Amino acid sequence: MGKSWGEKGCSLVEMEKDLKAVILAAGKGTRMKSGTPKVLHEIFNKPLIARVLDNISFSAENIVVIGHGASLVKEYLDRNYPKTKTVLQKEQLGTGHALKIASFELEEFKGNLLVLCGDTPLIRQNTLEDFVNFHNENRADITVMSAVFDNPRGYGRIVRDNKGNVKKIVEEKDADLKTKQIKEINAGIYCFNFEAVKKGIDEIKNQNAQGEYYITDLIKWGAERSKKVCLYVIKSCDEIFGINSKKHLAQGYCIMKERKLSELMDNGVTIVDPHTTSISPETEIEPDTVILPSVVIEGKNKIGKNCKIGPFTHLRGGCEIEDFVKLGNFVELKNAKVKSGTNICHLSYVGDSSVGSNVNIGAGTITANYDSRTKIKSRTKINDNASIGSNCVLVAPVEIGENSLIGAGSVITKNVDDYSLGLCRAAQKEIKNYIKKGEIK
Repeated sequence: MGKSWGEKGCSLVEMEKDLKAVILAAGKGTRMKSGTPKVLHEIFNKPLIARVLDNISFSAENIVVIGHGASLVKEYLDRNYPKTKTVLQKEQLGTGHALKIASFELEEFKGNLLVLCGDTPLIRQNTLEDFVNFHNENRADITVMSAVFDNPRGYGRIVRDNKGNVKKIVEEKDADLKTKQIKEINAGIYCFNFEAVKKGIDEIKNQNAQGEYYITDLIKWGAERSKKVCLYVIKSCDEIFGINSKKHLAQGYCIMKERKLSELMDNGVTIVDPHTTSISPETEIEPDTVILPSVVIEGKNKIGKNCKIGPFTHLRGGCEIEDFVKLGNFVELKNAKVKSGTNICHLSYVGDSSVGSNVNIGAGTITANYDSRTKIKSRTKINDNASIGSNCVLVAPVEIGENSLIGAGSVITKNVDDYSLGLCRAAQKEIKNYIKKGEIK
């Protein structure tokens, strides 16, 4: 009884309101070889656990099971996801044990429980919505997400009966040779009718090769007790890719990057060289904008139509770029708003700034926005039609007026009025015959 990703399901509006999620994030991540907890490693400057939480924003409540590096993970979640609950798994005795601990927070709960791992950042929100809707449509007690791999090594196998119904999930270390030939694997994402499986969670045992409590034992428990167990077969196997090592981290980055670039090109954005271009999933770009080679765009940004970005441009997040803007070679922007028709030429840095329309910023210009002593960042405002000469420094907080002109090489520390020339440079001096001709060899 399966379903492929992308088939018609009910809308999110029809999804049961009483849905909670448990995210398993207690593992050490030994293969990461790092003092940083695995789920706090980042892809596109966002931790793995954050990407998972962002994709289950439709859940009424999220419970994260923490263990290794618990204080660091809790600190991050408290700061960035304050509505998320955390529960501590002091001993990491398996996924079933983690679910047992989380269930203590769900004593009175009577809805559906979505369970997934904190190290699978590539799962899409619409896939999870569709998965839960499928569970509801089928009035299932247990729904398991599965996938078909040509090489299923390392994954638990889905064992079906001769009618195609799921009987159990067998972890690879407990599998015999015949079971290992099965190519349908457990994706590690589940939806449970919590009332129907609550007793089964209590009864999970650790009688297996690992001596651990497996959440997968709930499937066999349910099948043997005539619970309705359904399988949802995901089509895009990349979505369930788990991050367990630095190599996996790099692979996950590449998958996420390629996914984003493909989406942008399908929507009318020109990516001249996808191999050297990196654009974060949170960035929006409108059609007919051209992204030249070796551009790196991080964080959340919005870029309008008919812009030209690059080559070697770096956007560090928080940027809003309107239409017909040109960002040249080796330009860097952060927390900058740039209105239409503006050119920011090569070798320039614009941070914590608001730049008007039809502004020209010459090569080598920077906004000096950070005071290292006070740790305060101040803003620079450049109004419409201003022209900033090459190699200028605008020391924030400062405002450059409309239609004003800043002479090349100036260090501007005070506001410049509309239609004014701002100029700050020492008078040029020349000392004749400073170098004696006889000294040159």
